[in-house]
Amino acid sequence: MKNYLSLIKFSHTIFALPFALIGFFLAIKNPITFDGPKSNTDFIFSIVSNEESFSVLDGFLFIKLILVILCMVFARSAAMAFNRYIDRKIDLANPRTAEIREIPNGTITAKNALIFVIVNCILFIGTTYLINPLCFYLSPVALAVVLGYSLTKRFTALCHLVLGLGLSLAPIGAYLAVTGKFDWLPLFFSFSVLFWVSGFDIIYALQDEEFDKEQKLHSIPVLFGKKNALMLSNLLHMITAAFILYAGYYADLGLFYWIGAGLFIGLLSYQHFLVKPNDLSKVNMAFFTTNGIASVLFALFVLLELYVTL
Repeated sequence: MKNYLSLIKFSHTIFALPFALIGFFLAIKNPITFDGPKSNTDFIFSIVSNEESFSVLDGFLFIKLILVILCMVFARSAAMAFNRYIDRKIDLANPRTAEIREIPNGTITAKNALIFVIVNCILFIGTTYLINPLCFYLSPVALAVVLGYSLTKRFTALCHLVLGLGLSLAPIGAYLAVTGKFDWLPLFFSFSVLFWVSGFDIIYALQDEEFDKEQKLHSIPVLFGKKNALMLSNLLHMITAAFILYAGYYADLGLFYWIGAGLFIGLLSYQHFLVKPNDLSKVNMAFFTTNGIASVLFALFVLLELYVTL
């Protein structure tokens, strides 16, 4: 289990999961879009009397929250394991990854990694079936995006944006799980995740610029060089900040939201002071620590905004 958790970098779930929770609880707190259970298991609740409806609705939402979290885990596990399976020869050739990644160092076989991918894809689709028909019908599209990312660096420097697109499905997916319908507000958060993840993935890719050039792989650092790549990453994070701010304005959110937005944007800015074109020693701190803290803090303050009255 430890080896498989390492294979999929389970700790990196901290990036998108808080935004999935934002999408989920935004849907619950929006009386316009949320009018009760809509799923393939609705019949369970249809026999309940009106007097019991509130408590059963709470139970319904708790089950749906668990299903949403499971979807996140299954989809991300499939995507990361597929990435490691597809990139196994590249990882073996890369001095940075040859010893630490599980398939190149022999901890997990390529065959077992592929089986792990297939099992998680099946579990993901099965879980979406239990949520509602729309999520079920869209599940192959979601898998195509999150799995397809692993192939993109072979032909386009826009691979970072594809990764961002995959993680951006978290808030809108969780929102759809509750409401069964699209809305602008969760899309603003999805756009935020798209540009946020794309920006910090460019920073992470700085480490492999020379190796990627040798292997004829594509990335923004390969295309533009370290200095220009960092400038583009900064621009993407400015766009992220704009969406975060506009979402708060659009929904007329209050003090807790703006505190969270300020902390999130501040930490986005901070990571650009950590990494320099001639000094990549703090890339991991910028990539994981700073962004992980930013995501959790922002989600915490959004939930405080939704549930705490000053």
